[in-house]
Amino acid sequence: MDDASPAVSTGPAATTSGRDLRALPKAHLHLHFTGSMRHSTLLDLADEHDVRLPDSLRNEWPPQLSAADEKGWFRFQRLYDLARSVLRTEADVRRLMREAAEDEAAEGSRWLEIQVDPSGYGARFGGITAFTDLVLDAARVASEHTGVGIAVVIAANRTKHPLDARTLARLAAKYAGRGVVGFGLSNDERRGTIHDFAPAFSIAHRAGLLSVPHGGELLGPDSARSCLNDLRARRLGHGIRATEDPALLERIAGEEVTLEVCPASNVSLGVYPTSADVPLRTLLAAGVPVALGADDPLLFGSRLLAQYTTARATHGLDDAELAALARGSIHGSSAPPELRKQWAEEVEDWLATTP
Repeated sequence: MDDASPAVSTGPAATTSGRDLRALPKAHLHLHFTGSMRHSTLLDLADEHDVRLPDSLRNEWPPQLSAADEKGWFRFQRLYDLARSVLRTEADVRRLMREAAEDEAAEGSRWLEIQVDPSGYGARFGGITAFTDLVLDAARVASEHTGVGIAVVIAANRTKHPLDARTLARLAAKYAGRGVVGFGLSNDERRGTIHDFAPAFSIAHRAGLLSVPHGGELLGPDSARSCLNDLRARRLGHGIRATEDPALLERIAGEEVTLEVCPASNVSLGVYPTSADVPLRTLLAAGVPVALGADDPLLFGSRLLAQYTTARATHGLDDAELAALARGSIHGSSAPPELRKQWAEEVEDWLATTP
């Protein structure tokens, strides 16, 4: 296979009715580790390690998903766990990271913050510390190979006990300044109580890590508000349903909390019926900083570029508005200030080119 070619579709032509979106400098702030895997790589590794995949991950990919109820989420999580199970060796992890970086480079990303829960891999890779070491080294090598800056967000699982989250927060704190830039909280928003995870986020906060929990998608605006109040979130994974609460939306805009909006996953998981229903323009009109993300391309079937092409084709954003989205992703990242400044200037250069 050609390792440099993306394995999933990028949506409508990136050059349709405007400047080439592949050339638009951008940061990708919402991408999960296993979910970044190319479909072709999933098949390769499954065959190599004799892992049986259901048709929905092999012949009928991408799978038809919904998280409208817990049964739907369970199916989504089961498919994710199956995909994770094909990662058996150090070489597999390094391949995933290298290919993720190659795909980002091909789509114009300058910076990637990839999210991982080491406890989901530790048993197979010598523990959570050893696995974190492996991921960080793989990220360093992939960055050198592609030129894409890569940082890691360590995420706790809200379906597990909050004490497990504290263990992961201490792990993340250990690597603060050494490749880990944030601490997150993922999995089904309907499980767990956000306030119970506040002590873990306090550990991360004291270490200078960015608070980047998931919220405001499956449970609505109350979940987003709790992430702000209890976890001191500076970015929100999704946060899209804050549009249902004008006061909350005003607060997010005023505090300049970046929302990592993932339109493809919003639709795939049944939060909105179609791409046109995702209230992207409502967020922009309210002055909310937005960074588009792909979430889990392996399960949702589209990468970052497709989110930008959908914003253009479905939501009618012009190139100036698309440039503002890219600028917002760069500003909301944990990249060094001098790089953020450089990339923001490159966005202006893109905007100054002739379509």
